[in-house]
Amino acid sequence: MTSTDSAQNAPAKAPAKDPWELPDVSGLIVGVLGGTGDQGRGLAYRLARAGQKVIIGSRAADRAATAAEELGHGVEGAENAECARRSDVVIVAVPWEGHGKTLEALREELAGKLVVDCVNPLGFDKKGAFALKPEEGSAAEQAAALLPESRVTAAFHHLSAVLLQNPDVEEIDTDVMVLGEKRADTDVVQALAARIPGMRGVFAGRLRNAHQVESLVANLISVNRRYKAHAGLRITDV
Repeated sequence: MTSTDSAQNAPAKAPAKDPWELPDVSGLIVGVLGGTGDQGRGLAYRLARAGQKVIIGSRAADRAATAAEELGHGVEGAENAECARRSDVVIVAVPWEGHGKTLEALREELAGKLVVDCVNPLGFDKKGAFALKPEEGSAAEQAAALLPESRVTAAFHHLSAVLLQNPDVEEIDTDVMVLGEKRADTDVVQALAARIPGMRGVFAGRLRNAHQVESLVANLISVNRRYKAHAGLRITDV
């Protein structure tokens, strides 16, 4: 057989997948660990307001239940372990100081789950906010190391908790940078972001690139303080 014959008999390449063709995630249950904090409450509120089934988790079930009742839109509250067990996708929005211990304690409940880490390791001094670099490289990489049986992604780092929680704000004008190892997982997270009016999820690389995404929050804090704003990000030309 000649090389020409081989080329003619070779199977045709599948057309490239449209990067904006995302799955239907409307039926997924989303858990938010740290759902009683500002960032967690804001994300829970926005997703539930968009029609997503949301469970917020806390170390104390009663605190979670109180916060869920305040948020409305069908949000439920539960202790962290129950929240993790009942959810298809789990957003980690706990304070950086408790990040490692929280995930280590929930390793079994989070096994097989899609985990979305949105924690920003930051320090503060008289000069303002500055980025911390965890031993693993980033909060998301720490999560991946602690949760070997979970599918860890990183997203929702650059959102204003003030805007997320404000019921008078109809749209959140921002892009969400999504990082992860498998396209199927990052597609789900992008689709969840797109459920929130005004928001768009954009793939931004693998988890090894999470540190600079997490760190950028320190810059946004400086922007917000100088201009009395609630700054977000937009990625151009995509």
